[in-house]
Amino acid sequence: MPREENRRVTDIGTLKALAHPLRMKLYRLLFVSEAATASQLAEQVDEAVSLVSYHLRTLARHGLVEEAEARSSDGRERWWRPVSEGVSIRDEDFRDAPEKAAAHLAASRLFLEQRVEMYRTYLDARAHWGAEWNAAARDTEALLRLTPGELTALQKDLTDLLRRYDEQGRAREAAGDTEGREHVALHVYGFPFRL
Repeated sequence: MPREENRRVTDIGTLKALAHPLRMKLYRLLFVSEAATASQLAEQVDEAVSLVSYHLRTLARHGLVEEAEARSSDGRERWWRPVSEGVSIRDEDFRDAPEKAAAHLAASRLFLEQRVEMYRTYLDARAHWGAEWNAAARDTEALLRLTPGELTALQKDLTDLLRRYDEQGRAREAAGDTEGREHVALHVYGFPFRL
């Protein structure tokens, strides 16, 4: 079954389901691997299989993951995969009530903390990645003067560019071009600030 392009989360129940530290890690791992069993995921997050299974079922109840076609002959294994190519969580969908705004803020902070932890892990292991990856893995900060409309257009352009590179990389990998190919995280934040 094909996955939907992007799942827009608009209800507080789904937001809270995803905004659990372990569930978000499991979702990311499934997204990267495309499909996995609870046993495989439990090994990666160093948790009990029963706990991982519980959290996968919670994500499934909220339509974020689903059972996938088995990728091995062991019929006892239950495979999982994300329902969509990603999730979109927008502030505008959680402004109409204080408890929704608070849940959105808490989720946004959790996602940021996990992204920072991913980058810290890379920094700590940087010496093991080699010169080519270290030259390619740059961090950039740009301080721009934009309107909300210009920032929206910039975000769209960046998203389109990222999608193009992802599609090209996946197509090349499917064609057998796997040499030197790794998972890459690119975190982009656009936000206003005042001096």
